[in-house]
Amino acid sequence: MCRNIKTLFNFDPPVSEEEARAASLQFVRKISGFNKPSKANEAAFYTAIDDITAISMRLLASLETTAPSKNREEEAAKARER
Repeated sequence: MCRNIKTLFNFDPPVSEEEARAASLQFVRKISGFNKPSKANEAAFYTAIDDITAISMRLLASLETTAPSKNREEEAAKARER
């Protein structure tokens, strides 16, 4: 998995659309091989980001868990320690 894509589920407060879009951008960059698309591929690149963001938000809204929500600051501190 791409190291720059972070888990977005089960955080308090819940993930924002901006965070989901950033993860979608990283995903599209990874699978396309483009950091920035050419003019010829720009529409497809940004459409994919929009679609993946929408699908990701729908997925996150439908997932259920009994685990307590994770704290963003604690998880960020753990990541820095690694």
